[in-house]
Order: sequence, then C-alpha cells, then structure tokens
Amino acid sequence: MKPRRPNILLITSDQQHFDTLGVTNPRIRTPALDRLAHEGVRFERSYCVNPVCSPSRSTIITGLYPAWHHCWTIGVKLPEDVPTVGDLFSKHGYATTLIGKAHFQPLASAPGSESLECQPTLRDLEFWRGFHGPWYGFQHIEVARNHADESHAGQHYALWMEQQGLDNWRDFFWPWPHSAKDMRKRRHTWDLPEQFHYSKWTADRTIANIERAVDLDKPFFMFTNFHDPHPPYLAPEPWASVYHPDDMVPGTLANGELERLGEHFQLTQQPKPDCSWYHEEYYSHGFHSHVHNEADLRKDMAVYYGMISLMDHHIGRILDALDRLGIADSTLVIFLTDHGHFLGQHGLIAKGAFHFEDMIKLPMLVRWPGNVPQNQVLSALQSQVDLAPTCLAAAEIPAPGVMQGVNQLGVWCGQQNAARDHIIVENRHQPTRLHLRTYVDERYKLTVYRHADYGELFDLEEDPCEIRNLWNEPSAVELKMRIMHRFLQAELEREPTRMPRIAGA
Repeated sequence: MKPRRPNILLITSDQQHFDTLGVTNPRIRTPALDRLAHEGVRFERSYCVNPVCSPSRSTIITGLYPAWHHCWTIGVKLPEDVPTVGDLFSKHGYATTLIGKAHFQPLASAPGSESLECQPTLRDLEFWRGFHGPWYGFQHIEVARNHADESHAGQHYALWMEQQGLDNWRDFFWPWPHSAKDMRKRRHTWDLPEQFHYSKWTADRTIANIERAVDLDKPFFMFTNFHDPHPPYLAPEPWASVYHPDDMVPGTLANGELERLGEHFQLTQQPKPDCSWYHEEYYSHGFHSHVHNEADLRKDMAVYYGMISLMDHHIGRILDALDRLGIADSTLVIFLTDHGHFLGQHGLIAKGAFHFEDMIKLPMLVRWPGNVPQNQVLSALQSQVDLAPTCLAAAEIPAPGVMQGVNQLGVWCGQQNAARDHIIVENRHQPTRLHLRTYVDERYKLTVYRHADYGELFDLEEDPCEIRNLWNEPSAVELKMRIMHRFLQAELEREPTRMPRIAGA
C-alpha cells in the first residue's frame, strides 16, 4: 500500500526579526519554536521576496515573484485568477484551510480591484457568518485583518469573540471610522482580556480544523497566519510585562554608516525630514523620521518580545494538538515570517525600503519526523518563492511550470547541500519614486534603484552588520561589475517557462 501523503502545516508570523527565537537569542523565550528547531532544521539564511506583507504572502501561496503574480505592493490586490497551492492541493484530495491574517487584498475596494478586506465589509458580520470560502483556492477560510486594536478588526475573529461571550468587542478596538486621537488611545498594555486575543483565536481555529480533517480522514494543507508581532506594540497582560525594558538591547547606528548610502537613508535621521518626493499618491512605509528615544524603544522592544512569546504559547498548543491526535510524525510543519523588522539597527525602526538583513532575512524552521534531520542549523539559501513547489513535492504533486521557485525538499531532508545560489528581493512600493531590487548570494549583496546612480554593495562575510557600503569604493569596481553580472543572470534565470518547447516552429 502506498504511504499516506503527509499533512502540511505552514505557519507564519507577521514582521518578525530573524533573531527573535530563544535558540539564537537568550533574551527571549520561545519554547514552542525552540522545540521545532530542536526537532527539525533551522535555516539561518531564509529571505523574503518583498519586505511588505501582501506581496510576500501572495508569493507563498503562488510560487511566483510579485512581478509575476501582480500583487506588487500593499494596497494592491492579488488577482483571484492566479493559481495557488490551495487550488492544487484541493484538486489532489487535500483538505485546504486558511486561518488568520490573509492580506491578499487592499483596505479599499474599486472596480476591477474589489476587496473583501476593506471597510465596511470587514465589520459586516452577517456576510462573514455565511462566507467561509472557497477563496484563493482554499476550501475553508477563517480570517481577520487587524493588528492589535486597529479598526480593521472584524470578520471571523469578531464572530468568535461574540461566541466566546465578548459582545462588546468593539470597545477594545479603534472605532471605524477613526481619528488620530483613537489611534493613540492605548500603548503597550491592551485592556483586551487575554482569552479573547487573536493569537488564541488563530490557534483555536487551527486546532479545530485539524481535528475536522482528521475526522474526514483526509490529509490537510493548512496555512495558519498569526498577526503578531507587527506593530502597534500592544499586548494583554501578563504578556505586556513579561520582559523588562532594561533587559532589552536595541540595535545601533554606527558613526558615518549612512553617509555611504542614498539620501533616503540619511533623511530617516532628521527630526522632520521632507519625504514627500517618495510618497507619490500613497504613503510609503519607512519614509519618515526614525529618530527615537532609547527608553521608548526599549519599552517597545519589550512588548514586541512579549507579543512573540504570546504567539509562541499558542503555537505550542497547536503542536500539542498534533501530538494528541497522533499525527505529529505524519505532518510537515514549516514556520517563517513574511518579512523582518528594525529595532534600532542602522538607526531604523519598524520597516521600510531599506534592504538590510534585519528587513529581508527571516526566521525559518522545518520539522518532519523521519524525513527532516533533527537539531540542525543549515546555511542553504531559502526564499519564500520556494515554499509552494517544495510543499507540493512533499505531497508528490507536480509543480506547474509557471511556478518560479525551486524545490528545496532535498535540502530540507538533508539529501543535498543547496538548491539555489542566489536570492532576489523586489520592492516596488512606488513604481516611479521607490523601486529597488536586491541580489544576495552566499557572500555578497547588491541593491540597485530605478532612476538612481547610487546603490549598495555589501560583503556579508567581512561585514555581516552591513556598515561599509562598497558601491563607490574604487577598490571594489571589479567586484561590483562581477556581482552585477550575476544579478543580471539571475534576473534572466527567474523568467518562468510554463510551456515546454516541443518543435522547431
């Protein structure tokens, strides 16, 4: 009898710095994620394809780079006719489920870009009571869009809060529509009782849907998306206070390091910079003053760590459920985030079009007992675009030719050293004002900007903290030409070849 195909549980966090796992950072406690690391493989060089939410999440489910799946930045819809892993797993007998934050659609709706993830639809609970998919190929969905107490709260999360007895859930979130005063109402400590937090909801619904798949005797592909630790820095007690600000060690800005970079980096260190040129019609993340008070940053960082530990607690509940149901050994579990986060590194906070490792490198863990080695740390390059073809390979489902990622299953299972020799990171936040692209290989990183003669070239082996930009160094001219040629070759290589050539004409 042919072995049963594995269950696949793909878990993401939102905007998590790569060094926020207990196994790499003694200042944070993440026992569940540490367990995955000890029982599987931790990849220390995993990268996003775009350091904002919607493009990276769309890549995870399509196996396409943002320039090809067309959700090229936030505020842009992933077209619903783009094939996804949800479609493929569903067609091959899997129970497919999407839980948590989706963010495939914008916070506004327009003809041709209709969105379910916008107001007033987000708070139309009668609509969400009757809608559980299919959506983007997933047969069953339970979704929520908000971070912390934002006004985006609603959807299936709000229905769950009401079922749990919190009829006045709106009191714990910004009203809609809201003002700047509403946005400043809470800081650090959230008055929402812990039992109604969305991390608990995400875990509860993930466990319930795993149990449902087991009852149906079907393998499952489950895409579970936690909302944290994306700002606002806000958590219920005791998680808001589990870490002390004095124990936090923020990143720093080295003397003179930004002088080697483009003007937009230097603007971040001005109290009131004029960033209007970069904003075009819509706001560009990160293009504002990043000047901060260290005491405030330490407090933000302590809460950020608390948000991660709260999420980790509920990931532990999911792992315990796999054990209880007797399916841990037959379930491939993958954990990563959508993109990184700045906590003072290079003088920056939160996120923006600054392609330092803090922004584009990800924590990534893979566990599959009997297939993936235990307690190993690998440096093989990983990209979000590889997740779809690799998950399909684990289920012995052929990946369609349109997918651009590579199959990493041999790397995950310890059968090959590497499946790729470079990474490409796109960023087209404002096409004519803010359009950059980064190439990363085993040693070097190169970033180019549209309509600009500046750029970045870092030697990650000699300069792992990315302090010395070699772009304009006379001694690095030959190196820059060599890496630029590799970059151009990588761009040619990633063009999809969906249809094979079968004749001369």
